[in-house]
Amino acid sequence: MPELPEVEVVRRGLARWVTGRTIEDVQILDARSLRRHVAGPEDFIGTVAGSRVRDVVRRGKFLWLILEEPGRASDSPHVALMAHLGMSGQLLIEDPEAPAEKHLKVRLGLSAAHGDDGAALPTELRFVDQRIFGGMFVTELEPTPDHLPGGLGDGLLPLIPHQAAHIARDPLDTVFSMEAFHDRLRARRTGLKRALLDQGLISGIGNIYADEALWAAKMHYARPTDTMRRPDTHRIVDAVTSVMTRALDAGGTSFDALYVNVNGSSGYFARELRAYGRAGLPCSRCAAEGRATLIRREAFMGRSSSVCPRCQPRPRNART
Repeated sequence: MPELPEVEVVRRGLARWVTGRTIEDVQILDARSLRRHVAGPEDFIGTVAGSRVRDVVRRGKFLWLILEEPGRASDSPHVALMAHLGMSGQLLIEDPEAPAEKHLKVRLGLSAAHGDDGAALPTELRFVDQRIFGGMFVTELEPTPDHLPGGLGDGLLPLIPHQAAHIARDPLDTVFSMEAFHDRLRARRTGLKRALLDQGLISGIGNIYADEALWAAKMHYARPTDTMRRPDTHRIVDAVTSVMTRALDAGGTSFDALYVNVNGSSGYFARELRAYGRAGLPCSRCAAEGRATLIRREAFMGRSSSVCPRCQPRPRNART
């Protein structure tokens, strides 16, 4: 499933291509992709068609377009179009003449616009989903509990969809609080990786980037969170931030054709992975020091964790 960097790559692409444009037409090719919109396809079309995209916002792995509805004051946006990518969801910017993708589910026709070079921009936003675990739905916005921006975007409005209100802020959020996270982390009394994967504690981190950050910080996934000192918390958050920033620069991590950006291109951060998926291969840090240590794959929460047994020794009081 896409993690924060992959969703942020999509958000940035959408922000560039659709912000300020009006959704003029909506075509539903497979109503299963609207199953989260409980009012049904006709209500979805009636709400979305004619609305202007004010901003594209992300918190953790949640992504939404803030819509300005026809006849409603632009300074008080009311609804958001949420896009849940699931395992294989894709949001693609295309020309209407481009052949339809095999798993195309929803078409959104956009108003005409031109880029900085004067060239006409594509006028179709397509939602493609092979496995149909993702989907789109419209939901109301509500004030954020802390009165701070709902997520990462250009408008920075203190509004958030109800479905994302329980999600904690992520390390790339401009108002992420290291101190608040440290206090909540120590109070959790669990294993460190389990805490990093808890979207109610810190959002956007999945199995890939948790393993990479723990390797970078030289911490074991089973370290008890109540033993974390402030410098330790800073070290793991800095590692998460660094790994995710590098992944963003590489366009995200793609292991197959299911994750792509809005132009259909895959990310290539998989080439830079140091722990995840490298079981049985030498630890690059150990190798640089002349030591032959192999990355180990260990069972964790029904999945696995990839660790270097030398760089990341298992603590005696381990918690998983």
